[in-house]
Amino acid sequence: MLSTSARRLAIGLMTAVSVAYTVIALLYFRYSAVWGATAGLAVLAVVATHHLNLRAALRGGRPPGFPLTLVLQAVVTYLPDFLLPGGFSAVAAPMLAGTLLVFLRLRWACVLVGLMMAYEGVGVWGGLDGAVVSAFYVVTVPTTGAMTYALVRFVRVTAELEQARAELADAAVLKERLRISRDLHDGLGRSLTAIALKGDLAARLMDRDPGSARTEVGELVRVAREAAQDVRRVARGYRAMSLTGEVDRAVALLESSGVSCQAHLAGVRLPRPAEEALAWAVREAVTNVLRHSRATVCTITTSAHGGKARLEVANDGAPPEPGPAGGGLTGLAERAAQAGGSCTAAPTPGGGFLLAVEVPA
Repeated sequence: MLSTSARRLAIGLMTAVSVAYTVIALLYFRYSAVWGATAGLAVLAVVATHHLNLRAALRGGRPPGFPLTLVLQAVVTYLPDFLLPGGFSAVAAPMLAGTLLVFLRLRWACVLVGLMMAYEGVGVWGGLDGAVVSAFYVVTVPTTGAMTYALVRFVRVTAELEQARAELADAAVLKERLRISRDLHDGLGRSLTAIALKGDLAARLMDRDPGSARTEVGELVRVAREAAQDVRRVARGYRAMSLTGEVDRAVALLESSGVSCQAHLAGVRLPRPAEEALAWAVREAVTNVLRHSRATVCTITTSAHGGKARLEVANDGAPPEPGPAGGGLTGLAERAAQAGGSCTAAPTPGGGFLLAVEVPA
């Protein structure tokens, strides 16, 4: 994973910096073995607390016992100044600066880093010869600290981007599942309802009117083929629909099922998203009329006004026991919202039912 590689890179670079400062601290052996050993132990304590703090930061958290670990790093950074000559903190302060920038608010961390620079400028000047050496140690405090801060932020941003990408992938998968579920419900619901109705009608006509029964069976086969095409369209994501074609099929299906249907369409050219939303609304409305209502008359009307197109599908047979909105109406509301419109469905005062969808024209 990219975040794992970034974390390994950051740890490698911080380890290299720690090794470099450790080598510098070992120069105390030129004074005496005791001072060299003391400096070695001190720098190991600094490196240990530094890595303890920053490994937790690279994982996006804080080490156990924080802020005591930060205080401990500060103590092992500056306490050796009272035990060793030459300003030992000049070697360890750059690592402490990185920890401060990572864990504290930048405003306060920058103030503390500035104070550390001032301290090292005075202390190193008094303990080592030459302004160049003094300036070098002073400059390493903010530069090493900034490098450490940048490495930690790089790792954390990489991890956050990786997590965001995974969440987007999960959202895309969920969206596709919802699309397939919605399209199967909206597309196959009408077809399967029609197949069931025509099958029942053909069975009733089989004995007394074989010719009509054969006609109904032929219609059943045609609707079944349309259902198969719907499944293939859903599978490949093709959902382009014609409002006029869907209304024509709805009228034919309702008429063949014994429901008188009239269609009044406004001659308005609609954007593709709006036309598809209204076409799906017609299909879902017809499915509900056949499956849930006792309608004998159905009217499909479209109109355009105020930059919006409105579809109304009304029937005279509301469900005997109206319940909560089902998956089909929920899907229609989602489609309408995607097209920038709205969807409402409710019984009418005369015992009928009205589905209305409004989208931008």
